[in-house]
Amino acid sequence: MRIGIWIGAQAPSLDHITEQVRGATAAGRASAWLGGNDGWDALTALTVAGTLVPDIALGTAIVPTYPRHPLVLASQALSVQAAIGNRLSLGVGVSNRFVVEGQYGASFDRPVAHLREYLSALIPLLRGETVDVQGESVRAAGTVTVPGARPPAVLVAALGPTMLRVAGELADGTITNWATPNAIADHVVPTITAAAPNGSPRIVAATLVCVTDDEAGRRAEVAQRFGRAEQVPSYRAMLDRGGAAGVADTVVVGDETVVAKHIARMADAGTTELIVHPLGTDAEQARTQALLTELG
Repeated sequence: MRIGIWIGAQAPSLDHITEQVRGATAAGRASAWLGGNDGWDALTALTVAGTLVPDIALGTAIVPTYPRHPLVLASQALSVQAAIGNRLSLGVGVSNRFVVEGQYGASFDRPVAHLREYLSALIPLLRGETVDVQGESVRAAGTVTVPGARPPAVLVAALGPTMLRVAGELADGTITNWATPNAIADHVVPTITAAAPNGSPRIVAATLVCVTDDEAGRRAEVAQRFGRAEQVPSYRAMLDRGGAAGVADTVVVGDETVVAKHIARMADAGTTELIVHPLGTDAEQARTQALLTELG
């Protein structure tokens, strides 16, 4: 299992993002990932960082589909590929009703149908093919050509069984959130693998990690900061599938031995790549990074 690092889109500057990517490379992380909401545009920021920092895979986790037409996203993603030497994994997702309807003003009535139509346009476009998709929520006709760019891997933020089947059928894998090892082993892996033509989709799991002597305090912090996620139906269902009462039960916290064992459980569950979101004080984050380096 590869271990990558998550970098917040609320960073104070592009220089700060670049330094975090550079630090991840120096620490031996396999990849660096940026979110796509409420801050720096992830693809733009990765272009800046990727042109300055070589030799680390970069990814988005995630770019929401509703506000970006597939022709526009294909052009931007391929431009990033050409700029950074084809190191991009393009994570996309439908987001959720609160964001799509409350912020974007779009309908969220049929997100699975939207995702299928969107990927049916986006993925051929990334391969340089001409598309003519005339769906209910996505209409796209045309082609995109960017010299020197290879198609990036497309990963879908898919939590429920139908979304996972679409991801397995059309994309290269999935990015999960708030998933325990049990949820990955019993739900995510078998569902997406059964739908994948090649039988070996990428399973990328994002999780909060903290090496600490104050496990209870860190779990309480997560519950306070991220507890609203439990109100999102898709997240709530994932928590239930993993036997977690709340988001605080999904985080990886404890001393070095406890955290190492939990990370090993994630790998054993079928996770192919872990996106670590470091949590805690500077000292705790330093302990976390040291352990990740030790684990390779």
